Amino acid sequence: MSVKPAPASALFAGPFALATLSAPNGPAFPALVTPDAQVVELRAAFDDDRLAIRSLLENWEAALPRLEALAEDGGQQRKPLADYQVHAPVEPRQIFQSGANYRQHVIDLHVAHRAPDDARSEEERRAEAAEIMDRRAAEDLPYVFIGLPSAITGPYDDVVLPSWAEKPDWELELAAVIGRPAYQLSADEALDHVAGYTIANDLTDRTTVFRRDMPQIGTDWLRSKNAPGFTPLGPWIVPAASVADPDDLQVTLKLNGETMQDESTKDMIFNVARVVAYVSQTARLLPGDVVLTGSPAGNGMHWGRLLRDGDVMEGTVTGLGVQRTRCVAEETS
Repeated sequence: MSVKPAPASALFAGPFALATLSAPNGPAFPALVTPDAQVVELRAAFDDDRLAIRSLLENWEAALPRLEALAEDGGQQRKPLADYQVHAPVEPRQIFQSGANYRQHVIDLHVAHRAPDDARSEEERRAEAAEIMDRRAAEDLPYVFIGLPSAITGPYDDVVLPSWAEKPDWELELAAVIGRPAYQLSADEALDHVAGYTIANDLTDRTTVFRRDMPQIGTDWLRSKNAPGFTPLGPWIVPAASVADPDDLQVTLKLNGETMQDESTKDMIFNVARVVAYVSQTARLLPGDVVLTGSPAGNGMHWGRLLRDGDVMEGTVTGLGVQRTRCVAEETS
């Protein structure tokens, strides 16, 4: 996979963001990036040759004031971001993915999959689905499954479409990055454990979501979502303090320049705090873990247009920058 330099438009909210960068053909290193596209190499700034983004997150409460000071220090040596290659900002130990979490998206699915003998109008079916979604938000729990770190790739890397994936689809999402260990949190406590936010594209092969040989088993997320490179992540981790309201951000994906997804996180059935708190009821969240919060309406199945060789996806979330990935068909012998 080829790592592409960040485009000049990849800015973000706040005074700084965290990134994992490398010089051409050089090793990756943790960096502080400023909105004017300048880079501070953090191993030198922290005098720690083994420093990584995850180790910063493991000591987030102590690291954050130092990072804020570095961002304000005009005398600190800085280099142009254009000199570096951009990788996924963090290597998480655990990835949690929320499904069916956007109200309009789920309503669309409900209407699209009506029974053959359902003679009601579309308006009636939408009203029923809206009532179900409201009841679910009030009474039910988020739907979360587990992803593999090996599926992560950089925000400008090529995405290889496996030869077996018949219907590869996009799912742009807001992702929360954990900064403090968390277990059995309440929703009121959850955001205190989020260090920052980034962008994820949770690619899915629609043909393998359900097992054909044993449909009674249900969903097969291993096969459908975890091919190498199926989770482009980044470009940055923007600290939570720079994100005014994670429940009011615009999630936009363009395919070859055409807008396919464009929805606010206000449409989430379960907001970020409720998703993080729900995950923590079962799993112990660790610094650097990534929690994906679901994808809005406008996936390829909605448009009847799936990913193919040469497609370019451009994803943005308000204040978090831009990721841009090109699809490449897997070479077969």
